[in-house]
Amino acid sequence: MNPAGFKQAVPIPLLYYWSRIAVIQVQVFDHQKNMPYMVEALDGGTEQTLARYCQLQETFICQKLHQHGAILFRGFAIDNEKNFAHALKILGGPLLDYVDGNSPRTKQGSGIYTSTEYPPDHFISLHNELSYCAAWPNKLFFCCITAPEKDGNTIIADSRKVLETLDADLVKRFEAHGICYTRNLHSGYGFGPSWQATFETDNKEGVARFCSQAQMQFQWLDDDALRVTQTAPAIVSHPVTGERVWFNQADQFHPSNHPEQFREALMELVDGDIQALPTYACFGNGDPIDEQMLQHVRDAFAQHATFFPWQQGDLLMIDNLLCAHGRAPFQGPRRILVAMS
Repeated sequence: MNPAGFKQAVPIPLLYYWSRIAVIQVQVFDHQKNMPYMVEALDGGTEQTLARYCQLQETFICQKLHQHGAILFRGFAIDNEKNFAHALKILGGPLLDYVDGNSPRTKQGSGIYTSTEYPPDHFISLHNELSYCAAWPNKLFFCCITAPEKDGNTIIADSRKVLETLDADLVKRFEAHGICYTRNLHSGYGFGPSWQATFETDNKEGVARFCSQAQMQFQWLDDDALRVTQTAPAIVSHPVTGERVWFNQADQFHPSNHPEQFREALMELVDGDIQALPTYACFGNGDPIDEQMLQHVRDAFAQHATFFPWQQGDLLMIDNLLCAHGRAPFQGPRRILVAMS
C-alpha cells in the first residue's frame, strides 16, 4: 500500500555485527527519511538472542534510537505475548498503564495492550502518544503477532523534521499559546471511549482524584458522562538530546481530522456545539485553530513519513518524542501488541 502518498524504501545494508550467538545485520531501512534503524537476526534469532545483543550493545542502541527515532528489531521471534514481555524487560524498563488514553484498546497483561482497535478501513493519523497529557511515555513498543494480509503499515515520521518544515509564524503561535484539548467521555453508550475505559476504573472519586492531580479540568454531565479539558504545549524539548520537536495532537483532536460527511453527522448529533464533540482542540487561549494551519501540519507529516511491511515477530521501538506514528487501513487479520515505558 502507498498510504497518503508515502513511498516504501528498499533497505540497503550498512554493516554487519557478528557474535557467537547469531549473525546480526544492521542498516537504515529508509535512507531518504533516515528511519527506522533496523537490527535483524539472519539465522533464526530468539528473544534470548535479542536480550544478549541488547546487553552487549546498550549504548549503541540508545545512540541509534536518538539518531533515528525508531528501531525495528526483526528475526528475533517476538511473535507471542510471552516473548514480547521478555523482550520488554530488556528494552523497556517499568511499563505504564494506558490510563487517560483516547484510543480503544484491550489490556492483555501487565502493561501490554492491543494496538488501537479502530475499524480496519480507518486511517489513524500520525501523532505522539499521550502528548495531550501532563505526563507521557518516553518509549513505545509494537510487537507483530499476526502480520496483516494486506497493508496495515505502522507509519512513522521524525518529529524534529516535521517541526523544521512548518511555517515559522505557525510555530510561533502554537508555541505561544499551546493547545487546549477537550474530550467528552460517555458512561458506557455513545461515540468514542467511555470514561471507565479511559481511566481503567468505574470509581468516579478515583477519576476525579486523577484529574485533579494531572491538573485537568473535569465536569460530570448528564447521563453520567464526563468532560475533561487540559492545556498542553505544542512543542517540547527532548530530555536527552535537547532537540525541539513538534509534540501534540491538535490535528488529530480537531473535527477537521474526520471525513466531511462523518464530521457533519457528528455536528448534528451534538446540535452544532463543537465543544460537545468526542474530541476538540483549540489554542490554549481559547482561539479556534484555522483548518489551513492543521492541513499544513498534516502535509508536513506526509512529507516526512515512511513505513515498512510488518513481518510476524517484528518488534518496533519508538522514542515517543522524536517519532510520531500512525496506522494505514488494512485487510485480513492483524494483531499488533503495544507497550509503553
